[in-house]
Amino acid sequence: MPAGDNNSFPGSVAIALAAIIIPILLSIFARNPPISRRPSNPNLTVKDPTTAADMDGIRHRTLTLNGINVHVAESGPADGPVVLFVHGFPELWYCWRHQMAAVASHGYRAVAPDLRGFGDTDAPADPASYTAFHVVGDLVALIDAVAPEGQKVFVVAHDWGAYMAWYLCLFRPDKVKALVNMSVLFNPRSPNRKPLPSLKAFLGDDYYVCRFQEPGVIEAEFAELGTERVLKEFFAYHTPAPLYMPKSKPFGHSPDVQIALPPWLSEEDLKYYIDKFEKTGFTGGLNYYRNIDRNWELTAPWQGDQVKVPVKFIVGDQDLTYNTGNARDYIGKGGFKRDVPFLQEVVVMPGVGHFLNEERADEINSHIVEFIRKF
Repeated sequence: MPAGDNNSFPGSVAIALAAIIIPILLSIFARNPPISRRPSNPNLTVKDPTTAADMDGIRHRTLTLNGINVHVAESGPADGPVVLFVHGFPELWYCWRHQMAAVASHGYRAVAPDLRGFGDTDAPADPASYTAFHVVGDLVALIDAVAPEGQKVFVVAHDWGAYMAWYLCLFRPDKVKALVNMSVLFNPRSPNRKPLPSLKAFLGDDYYVCRFQEPGVIEAEFAELGTERVLKEFFAYHTPAPLYMPKSKPFGHSPDVQIALPPWLSEEDLKYYIDKFEKTGFTGGLNYYRNIDRNWELTAPWQGDQVKVPVKFIVGDQDLTYNTGNARDYIGKGGFKRDVPFLQEVVVMPGVGHFLNEERADEINSHIVEFIRKF
């Protein structure tokens, strides 16, 4: 659930909280990609019964990339076209288990790492080791390790993974054949305002991205709540509004409130996440948020640059990213298409929240396979 620099607030304030996708009016279809609210090919259904106990098709290995040990899960034929899956927070490679099985069944080679700071991948201690340059460096090294020399890969990403996938396409478009990005819109860099002060000004100090900034503070609160409770809170968040985390009411309500698992996440699935985050803690993932302003500083050379790879974008209409800020002008007046000129489609999924790749796995599988088969 990232946030950063986006022109989604009045006065071109930079907000990358996860950008917001809205239906584009028919009157401007001529200059914008179409928005659909269903799979564009309803006859293409890519199902996957994968559960935590049925992972025989997944291969695991550890690669030394960009100076760290990176855990990588793979599925599908070793010589198939590579589909690189990039997760967000608080996720792991595991959030792509359904999509990996789906693309593998169509002859693709699915590759899903735990990003630095997550799961079984190394977690550098220095918060400054989690910039876009570091993470994209890991992804480029991974692409070089798994793809034949000179071969581009498909990229599928969500949340912080989507944020980094935009940077990957901005920095190294020569590595990417096409991108399916979810939840987080491309965020053009504002030259005049840093993201974090803008977030505080418009959303306040209790806004979750602001609360994540000081090392150790939110970790202590999460430790008091317990790993299971924290993960349940994140995965069950299905409110079409910004997430606030005041100290007196973590996640906006009393800790005594009972949190039920969403129907798309089993107890077995939750246990996988709990086991990994119990070992690593949340600091690695939180360090991505702590580099929002640093990313803004480092990416000045790309000011005004475009993402020039074919893109399909998918978001749920109940996603907090869809319901925070004011990106309607950015989408409706052609800003998104201007900054991502090869944007081919925006899909808004009715009734779907933030973790759409797990909540509506079959539909997401269909969207991915249908799109990458075009290339």
